[in-house]
Amino acid sequence: MEPALKILPDVSGEIAGRSLEEWNAAYVKVENYFHALRIRNKPLLGDIVLRVLERAQRRAPAEPNRSATELAAEEMDHLVTEWFAEVLQTSPVGSEQTLSTRGRLALLLADMPGKWQDQFLRPGPWPAEFIEAMRESFFRAGPDFQLSKMTPRPLDLGTVGRLTNLGNLPYVRMVLAWSFLALLLVGVFWITHGGYGEIQNRLQLLVDWFRQNG
Repeated sequence: MEPALKILPDVSGEIAGRSLEEWNAAYVKVENYFHALRIRNKPLLGDIVLRVLERAQRRAPAEPNRSATELAAEEMDHLVTEWFAEVLQTSPVGSEQTLSTRGRLALLLADMPGKWQDQFLRPGPWPAEFIEAMRESFFRAGPDFQLSKMTPRPLDLGTVGRLTNLGNLPYVRMVLAWSFLALLLVGVFWITHGGYGEIQNRLQLLVDWFRQNG
């Protein structure tokens, strides 16, 4: 008979050789994983998480160098993969990673969370419609399956766009900066060497012209 899940720590303050904090962290990780699969049924979710932790606790004493989170993550993947193999009638031997990845995608393609959430990780028999939908989705999620996506493409603004992009070139920005500095120096030189007086004379001539023709 398999040991039941231990919830309370022993006299050493540990559960299966791991601290309570470790098991809490493992619980959160497993729960988040199943949340990502859109499992929202609270009683079902809690039952699945405890099943995973129970399997991890059975391994913990024999693997003292592994954290509770590592063990739980592995058992979580094993549990899901074993269930996929049963539902899809596919042997997991030698294809665990493929079965796990394609199986999770098949769950979403078949809309398991929306239609058959209560069947998730349950032993058979399962509804015929559920099995058919899962198997069809599993084959659709084969090696050639690719998620359709649109790659953003820049707008072609023609000459205006090319002129605007000139400012992005380091060489052009440097030339513009030095040109502005040169014009500024020329302006200062002109004003300090009689240019200001010439401006005053021209303004006075303009004022006199308006007075004469006003």
